[in-house]
Amino acid sequence: MAQFGSLSDRLTETFRNLRSKGRLSPSDVDGTVREIRRALLDADVALEVVKSFTAAVRERALSDEVNKALNPAQQVVQIVNEELVGILGGQQRRLEFAKRPPTVIMLAGLQGAGKTTLAGKLGKWLKKDGHTPMLVAADLQRPNAVQQLQVVGEQAGVHVFAPEPGNGVGDPVKVAKNAIKAAVDQQYDTVIVDTAGRLGVDAELMKQAANIRKAVDPDEVLFVIDAMIGQDAVATARAFQEGVDFTGVVLSKLDGDARGGAALSVASVTGRPIMFASTGEGLDDFEPFHPDRMASRILDLGDILSLIEQAQQAFDEDEARKVAEKIASDSFTLNDFLEQMQQLRKAGSIKGMLGMLPGAKGMREALDNFDEGEIVRTEAIIQSMTKQERELPKLLNGSRRLRIAKGSGTTVTEVNALVNRFEQAAKMMKTVARGGVPQMPGMGPIPGMHGGKKKQQQGGAKKKKVGNPAKRAALASGAAAQPQQQAAKGSGFGFGGANAKNPKAPTEEEMQSLQKFLGR
Repeated sequence: MAQFGSLSDRLTETFRNLRSKGRLSPSDVDGTVREIRRALLDADVALEVVKSFTAAVRERALSDEVNKALNPAQQVVQIVNEELVGILGGQQRRLEFAKRPPTVIMLAGLQGAGKTTLAGKLGKWLKKDGHTPMLVAADLQRPNAVQQLQVVGEQAGVHVFAPEPGNGVGDPVKVAKNAIKAAVDQQYDTVIVDTAGRLGVDAELMKQAANIRKAVDPDEVLFVIDAMIGQDAVATARAFQEGVDFTGVVLSKLDGDARGGAALSVASVTGRPIMFASTGEGLDDFEPFHPDRMASRILDLGDILSLIEQAQQAFDEDEARKVAEKIASDSFTLNDFLEQMQQLRKAGSIKGMLGMLPGAKGMREALDNFDEGEIVRTEAIIQSMTKQERELPKLLNGSRRLRIAKGSGTTVTEVNALVNRFEQAAKMMKTVARGGVPQMPGMGPIPGMHGGKKKQQQGGAKKKKVGNPAKRAALASGAAAQPQQQAAKGSGFGFGGANAKNPKAPTEEEMQSLQKFLGR
């Protein structure tokens, strides 16, 4: 939820003040534009970008299309959204692959921008897409850069070409050249070249990067920039554009920056599109950059398309159908619950997915306090159960729950809470599967709906079956005598009411006269 959090909050508050306006005056527009300018400057957006952006918004907001609109506030939001899409690059730009493989992708940027980790993320993403990538360790300057790339490549399941040990030993240009030959021989269709960076822009860095580019003639040169760099993003991007030139931008550490000034500045200043964004530390925290979707996130309009894409990648349709059948037939077990949670984790960060919902900024505090480690603890509890216990949670007595708590490193209270939540969730899912409306905890049944408790049938509520045979026999004999007891209603003296079995019993009139007599 850190992405553009500060900017999003400021803009959302600004537009909220417009909703009470039936018609926008020039002073209203000027005040709104002034707040937008302050929000952008606070977000570390480059001054030249802020000036052009606010000028375009003001001109369009004062035009006839807004004056004649039924809802001017919504029109202004739409204008700001369209202008944000424009400064973020307009349309999404995909990787361009070579007609004859291998496709060569070169990574450039300052040291610490996250190029090495991003090489592994890009390699894993390409592998999922059906490609056969190879990583090239051409950063021979930074200590242990080669070893780091090998570790990242192993985690991503991608081959690493590393003929030199690095740490100042070896020629990076020669390594890059040999990597292309090795890719052709070993039939890798994509080569990702990780180059050296520096703590600052200098002539030696630019010369080495330019030599590598000249030697391998890459199809794509991706400039990796730290999203937290702020105002320096513009100067760094321009220096790399003049010294090496690049075809696209990759934003790293986007999840760690609440302002987002680099993202809103680089594409507009350099004219090069943002192609990818790194949104976390994991190798799966990597996604193509969609300017229109990012603009919607900034304005708290949600990003449903990205949410759907993540869900489609993580969830299997056949598996979902099987789970639905189990829910409908009341055979949904803790094993199924565990599999669903594991699929949910594959989809990515829960906070990230909830942040894609429209209006997510309104529940910022709740999302920030959400502990994703709770899912891990839940998995540990279920995995500490036996197969039989997962299938039949009713077997979980006190000693079993204590054993599970010790095995999962949790408490018995947490185990009890999980079992209770599962039982409630299973009941609600079963009700929904049968076309009913579940009764929410703490709320009564919804009037006019089929959910909730059924009306008791005539003859009293259905009694639960007692496990003790002796008690069950006693209750059975008591139930047989119950009609006679009910017939004696109103008699406090042991007289039975008149019936076929006891014809001599007092009648109703006799009982009334007796009560009158006693009352005197």
